[in-house]
Amino acid sequence: MNTITRRQFIAASAALALTARTAVSAGKPKTKLRKALIRGLPDEKTLAPLKEAGFDGIECNTWNVEPEKAQAARKVADSLKMRIHSVLRGWTRFNDTKFVAEDIATVETALRTAQIYGADALLVVPCKIGGMPMPKPREFKIEFDEKTNRIKSVGPGDYADYIKAHNEAIDASRAAFEKLIPAAEKHRVVIAHENVWNNLWVQPAIFANFVRSFKSRWIQAYYDIGNHVKYAPSEQWIAALGPLIAKCHVKDFKLNDDPGGNGTWADPLEGSVNWPAVRAGLAKAGYTDWLTIEGSGKLPLADLNQRLDKINAL
Repeated sequence: MNTITRRQFIAASAALALTARTAVSAGKPKTKLRKALIRGLPDEKTLAPLKEAGFDGIECNTWNVEPEKAQAARKVADSLKMRIHSVLRGWTRFNDTKFVAEDIATVETALRTAQIYGADALLVVPCKIGGMPMPKPREFKIEFDEKTNRIKSVGPGDYADYIKAHNEAIDASRAAFEKLIPAAEKHRVVIAHENVWNNLWVQPAIFANFVRSFKSRWIQAYYDIGNHVKYAPSEQWIAALGPLIAKCHVKDFKLNDDPGGNGTWADPLEGSVNWPAVRAGLAKAGYTDWLTIEGSGKLPLADLNQRLDKINAL
């Protein structure tokens, strides 16, 4: 039997990965991204209609549950050949000293639950700030220190209070994530950092720099395609984040005539998102994971599934 050295194996693996990405950029068929919705603790009654409509799995927003119940939920999903692919922990208060220890502990619990479900990512929003003057969404001109991620300026005007609060949130989030990396590695679940209009990391470069700065496979980004339209076009966020994207939420946002970036939520394919550019950007980034619709509760399951099929086909 022929043998190869570790160096040869690594070189061959890298060449294979490069070939795959080159094929995508050359216009060859993209990987079909799997389709999901957000649901609570799943049972057959919840999952069967999703399966029938064409979905492949769910993101579960029930993270504080007894291990036995989580195991039972996974068995139901497995029996239907569906997947609980991620868990939504959501908001934390890492920048509030009264709650940081408690919230770190709950994230550890959620990581354990995610592992039992068979999920490979946990959505975490590390903190939020507000109540002080700040630029309009598309008027931010952020200058920051790439080593510390701390903001130096956000544009013309007196925004000292915002900059101070943002830098405190950066430092607090870093400290919390560093404490959580061992738990993420133990449970083999990625901490996927999402922004949800929390007035933090509001431009692609600073968000990507923060996630990248951990240099850990266990800290990645959960990119919501609709959340950041008001700050910058979705394809710019995808280009900046690239392979840092662990998961994607799908929703849309309709910009109004205000050049500052205001607007209203919209169902997928009905807003200002440039979906062909988004699909091309995800393919270029090598993203092969899930598209999970968030919101859009007024549309039938079959309609939501068809919209994801249309996005997949772009």
